Amino acid sequence: MIGFLIVLVGFLAWMGFNYWRLRRAVILVENAEFAAMMRVGQVIDVREPAAFRAKHILGARNIPANQIKVSLAALSKDKPILLYDNNRGPSVTNTVFYLRKQGYRNLYLLAGGLDAWNGKIKENTN
Repeated sequence: MIGFLIVLVGFLAWMGFNYWRLRRAVILVENAEFAAMMRVGQVIDVREPAAFRAKHILGARNIPANQIKVSLAALSKDKPILLYDNNRGPSVTNTVFYLRKQGYRNLYLLAGGLDAWNGKIKENTN
C-alpha cells in the first residue's frame, strides 16, 4: 500500500511539474480570444492528417506534431502561433516545448482544444 502511495504521489508531482512547465511556455486562451487572434496569427492543428481532414478549425493549417521539426520554415516568429489538438494532449505539449526551444515566443494554446471549440469548423461528412 505504501508503494502505491509513493507511486501515486510521484505521478501527481510529475503531472503538476509538466503543467507548470506548459503554463510557462504557452498562453492558454479561451474560444473568444483564440477567434480574435486568428486574424493576425498562424492557426496550427498539430493532429494527424486524417483527423485534420475529418474536422478542423476553419482557416487552420495542419502541421502534425511529428513533422514540426521539418516544418519550422513554414512558421513566422513575428506572428502569434495559435496551436490546438483535440484536448491538450502530449502532441501539442511536446510541440509547444520544441517551439520554445527553437526561439518561438508568441505561442497560444486553445483551452480544451478542438473538443471545446465553438467557432467555425470544416467537417468532412464522408
